[in-house]
Amino acid sequence: MFLTITTTGTPERPATDLGFLLHKHPEKAQRFSTSYGTAHVLYPEADDQRCTAALLLEVDAVALVRRGKGKGRGGAPDAALAQYVNDRPYAASSLLAVALSAVFSSAMRGVCNARPERAAEPLPLRIEVPSLPARGGPELVRGLFEPLGWAVTVEPVPLDVQFPEWGDSRYVRLVLESRALTLAEALRHLYVLLPVLDDAKHYWVASDEVDKLLRAGEGWLPDHPEQKLITSRYLSRRWSLTREAMERLELVRLAEADDSEVEDIDNAVEAETEAEEKPTPLAVQRRDVILAALRASGAARVLDLGCGQGQLVQALLKDPAFTEIVGVDVSMRALTIAGRRLKLDRMGERQASRVKLFQSSLAYTDNRLKGYDAAVLSEVVEHLDLPRLPALEYAVFGAARPRTVLVTTPNVEYNVRWESLPAGHVRHGDHRFEWTREEFRSWARAVAERHGYDVEFVPVGLDDPEVGPPTQMAVFVMNVTEEKEAKAA
Repeated sequence: MFLTITTTGTPERPATDLGFLLHKHPEKAQRFSTSYGTAHVLYPEADDQRCTAALLLEVDAVALVRRGKGKGRGGAPDAALAQYVNDRPYAASSLLAVALSAVFSSAMRGVCNARPERAAEPLPLRIEVPSLPARGGPELVRGLFEPLGWAVTVEPVPLDVQFPEWGDSRYVRLVLESRALTLAEALRHLYVLLPVLDDAKHYWVASDEVDKLLRAGEGWLPDHPEQKLITSRYLSRRWSLTREAMERLELVRLAEADDSEVEDIDNAVEAETEAEEKPTPLAVQRRDVILAALRASGAARVLDLGCGQGQLVQALLKDPAFTEIVGVDVSMRALTIAGRRLKLDRMGERQASRVKLFQSSLAYTDNRLKGYDAAVLSEVVEHLDLPRLPALEYAVFGAARPRTVLVTTPNVEYNVRWESLPAGHVRHGDHRFEWTREEFRSWARAVAERHGYDVEFVPVGLDDPEVGPPTQMAVFVMNVTEEKEAKAA
């Protein structure tokens, strides 16, 4: 994947000033790591009359597959047909746009302390992209770049030069020339329009993409004749984000027409005087949902199976409705930390009588777990190998048989919303698996049927209309017949 940026100059204003503007010295070949490969910056030519900077992106096809499947998160749009052999390493796409932004970030913002006057003035520029996917053909390429002041040369690439009757591919060779644009403007045009022409992105498009689009599109996107197409494609056709972006672009256009600030027009709601509250951490939301479900069940004696460092036990102790709380974990180290958290050595006698911590493995039956009103397995099942789940199932539902069982586990479908989570990875290194909503529900319904429970499902966290909540919870309640038999026994 390759593009070049060329400028010309004079002895008084040498072309090698391009090195200052890009913050990359012409006498050095530099390399930069990216999420999906290595970017190289080099100068095939550099003198006073003519200077060319080249950006070469070597894409790691294996990493591209491992970090995500399919269009929209780490994979090529053609990955279903050929995961390891596709056009991503060779054709300009969002991969190149992201590398462009990362490697030339200062230049894209128009920042150059060494040559500030050159950064602010138009340059004679020639940009070449040898292989560009153009979904819409040469006409769309011209329709996107020509309104921005570029002279556009676009040559379709034939499918096979040996068989001209096969026609042209969807790839083109693109040459852009202009003497009226700054380098920063040119880079922002490429950053937005390369993935627009490809009509695909290698990462999940979230709400922050709207801000990226508006920053890169400042000064040219509000009045572009293809504004709607650019916005829709850049945001991967997500209608809610596209609508938000279009509304904000319209405010910008109106502000420019009225020679005023956007804030002066968008004043229907007074600015908040108080700082926005920080979002509640998911772990806290999960505990709150579990506590609410336990209170609704009427449970007084509760097991926290896989209690870890005792956060839930600590929360249960604050509610006098829970008269006996037992924390169970296979790790003695975790139980030691839980004891310190709860300050068991300094706890009053009455409070200490309500809580117990002991070591046990959920892969085996344990008579100490029998007779409780409720049991909680919060973020536990995904830490077991799948072949060991039947043993846990029997130990909890078959042997211990609490009246209510709460099971929470990550919803793997929601993982695309975590920006810091590499595509294709689970949320924690010790997770043996993570289930989709359908997989979790199938497992839970089968468990309920085998052991005489009814089961309902509760979302934990924001229930995204596309991918569901970040955490899913199953609430198992022993059915009436089984409960009568258990009481009789």
